[in-house]
Amino acid sequence: MKREYGTNPMSECRHDANEEVDKAKRRRQIKSILKIRKGGLTAKQIAVIMYKGGLIPTDERNFTAPRLTELCEMGEVEPIGKTKCKYTGRTVTVYKLRVSE
Repeated sequence: MKREYGTNPMSECRHDANEEVDKAKRRRQIKSILKIRKGGLTAKQIAVIMYKGGLIPTDERNFTAPRLTELCEMGEVEPIGKTKCKYTGRTVTVYKLRVSE
């Protein structure tokens, strides 16, 4: 199958996959996890909890990071600091549920 010049099949696959995700449901799941863990969690830590709970198929942070960004933009979650990830050894952001005023 010949592809048209200027099209990107990888981009189309990402777009299709993104549309399949129930973003509101995933955001609610993340918020409920952060509500229980008041000290804050990283995207990877949230992903591990969700994976162990059977909510996502793997513990990849890519299942949570985009929704955390959205929640930050919505003002419902806030970054509270950075820590060294015990899984990757990299410096990562710690998030917590924002307290309603």
